[in-house]
Amino acid sequence: MKNLVFIDGEYYEDDNAKISVLDHGFLYGDGVFEGIRAYNGKVFRLQEHIDRLYNSARAILLDIPLKKDEMIGHILDCLRKNNLNDAYIRVVVTRGKGDLGMDPSSCKRASVVIIAKEWGALYGDLYEKGLNAVTVSIRRNSYESMPPGIKSLNYLNNILAKIEAKIKGGDEAIILDINGNIAEGSGDNIFIVKNDVIYTPKTTTNLKGITRETVIQIADEKFGYTVKEEFFSLFELYTADEVFITGTAAEIAPIVIVDGRTIGDGHPGRVTKQLIDEFKNAIIDGTPIFDK
Repeated sequence: MKNLVFIDGEYYEDDNAKISVLDHGFLYGDGVFEGIRAYNGKVFRLQEHIDRLYNSARAILLDIPLKKDEMIGHILDCLRKNNLNDAYIRVVVTRGKGDLGMDPSSCKRASVVIIAKEWGALYGDLYEKGLNAVTVSIRRNSYESMPPGIKSLNYLNNILAKIEAKIKGGDEAIILDINGNIAEGSGDNIFIVKNDVIYTPKTTTNLKGITRETVIQIADEKFGYTVKEEFFSLFELYTADEVFITGTAAEIAPIVIVDGRTIGDGHPGRVTKQLIDEFKNAIIDGTPIFDK
């Protein structure tokens, strides 16, 4: 059975799900998106994802042609139509069909696409072994050029980082900001642990991740760890006791090698494993897909 994709109020089999070549999302990356997870029949932090989607749209003056509750309804309906209990959901809002000029006023109505797919562990058995990460030469877009809080369709900065990491043999990229501080992974937030204190960069140089916020909450409320949001350098990264990344697709993934340097004892650390285990409990709560 082929997946059904929602496009502007209609459903299409994924092979036939299309937008216009004149859509400014296709032509210029002019749009926003969200990645959302469903676990065991419930959508995790759905309202938070929708709020972030609409904030991203507001920041680029993009008028989403659905109210928030309507968007939530369509997401749940897409999951039900595809009979999915565990899934990755991609919600895309483009500027819509316009002309070949960049002026967004030629686009009369934004387009909404919802894709839901069955999803497993992004990094396979590396959650047990740990990832090998490498720093890359590409720098994170500066806040002045593109505020990272906007989850836009223009991901070329991240893609270039991913390409370089793969060429270097890494499982994931670590991107620095223009000042040489650690910013994030290619699609993840990054944390380090030193002497049982957890550090993560301020979100002026990276996306305000929803999994990131969940981890900060768990670390504080469940375990009483001190979490500091501050910038840190390659030195702090190389000499950390533990390193891990967080994201909707990645969840919580340990990093045990950075640029050939072993992190800690070369295995996922105690704090990281505690957070991974507790995160499994956190995802039990969510918005039900199917009526009981």
